[in-house]
Amino acid sequence: MKYPIGIQSFDRIIEDGYVYVDKTDMIYDLTHEGGIYFLSRPRRFGKSLLVSTLKNYYLGRKDLFKGLAIDGMEKEWNVYPVFHVDFNGSDFTQAGVLEKRINGYVSDWEKEYGVVSDGDTLNLGGRFIKILEAAHAKTGRRAVVLIDEYDKPILDVLDMSRELEDRHRNVLKAFYSVFKGADAHLQFVLLTGVTKFSQVSVFSGFNQPKDISMDARYETLCGITQDELEHYFSSPISDLAVEYQCTPDEMRQRLRRQYDGYHFSDRMTGVYNPFSLLNAMDSRRMYDYWFRSGTPTYLIRLLAHFNENMNELTGKYYAMEEFIDYKADVERPLPMIYQSGYLTIKEYDEEFNIYRLGFPNKEVAEGFIKYLVPYYMPIKDSESVY
Repeated sequence: MKYPIGIQSFDRIIEDGYVYVDKTDMIYDLTHEGGIYFLSRPRRFGKSLLVSTLKNYYLGRKDLFKGLAIDGMEKEWNVYPVFHVDFNGSDFTQAGVLEKRINGYVSDWEKEYGVVSDGDTLNLGGRFIKILEAAHAKTGRRAVVLIDEYDKPILDVLDMSRELEDRHRNVLKAFYSVFKGADAHLQFVLLTGVTKFSQVSVFSGFNQPKDISMDARYETLCGITQDELEHYFSSPISDLAVEYQCTPDEMRQRLRRQYDGYHFSDRMTGVYNPFSLLNAMDSRRMYDYWFRSGTPTYLIRLLAHFNENMNELTGKYYAMEEFIDYKADVERPLPMIYQSGYLTIKEYDEEFNIYRLGFPNKEVAEGFIKYLVPYYMPIKDSESVY
């Protein structure tokens, strides 16, 4: 079995025979509802693969979806003009990098659709609207816009440079405002990221996107469920069990304790960290792959402001808005810790509509305490962390 570690291109995964956990039934439902969507998930949780899958679907590449759930659902396979923006791979700590990156996209699209422009980097949103209009007129179909890691330009400078943070926010606000002015030319829009900056005006330039981050229908759109683990990885689990000299059932329990435990809605469906799980299957070793891949620098900077005990955050009940909407307040890091994947929902109280938060699994609990807490958050020895 070939594991797509570090591969975020749907077409490459399919064409090169890597294992693909089929999420296309949910993708079909999502795309046929239409509208503008926002999805928050932790890093390395499959957001880029989701965007790539949507891109190939809207490009009408039916051949790539043969045998998947959507193959028996979609009948038309129309081809739409797709505009894909990916903010991964750029360092936005230098002034001007964001404007240059967006201008590069816009300039390429202008050439593709024959739009004449003066190259004004101060009016990127206005130029994009003209491109969407031209694409609609040329193809006869409304456009699809997919923006991956929309918040990276702000996270890169968060709590580092207020001036650059404000500059990036204003640039993004102006660019995203196109979604309001060009509504008649848009078929589908998805923005993915780690954080929801609804309180710091990034989204205020256009109608609020529908946040599906805690929508029970899409809670497993990224990540791997227990049923999917059993369906796709039964043989690798047996191989891993041989390596650790235990039974397959014992190995399932070890994998669950180590990598499962994420919950993204009040339905409480468990989700495995896909990055760690695939790496464990591939190497046949259970290491802390996700945690060792690097703690975001923005989170380290925010935690430096927080001096309370860890039990001030874990094991308590919160209203949803307390950990979903980022308030741009470095003295309240809870939303960033949750949205970055270091805390998750452990229990839902339906009567009071509140959520208990805690560490998702052994990998995160031990990694957080070992590498981060000694420097930023004192923790009591007796504290239960997950």
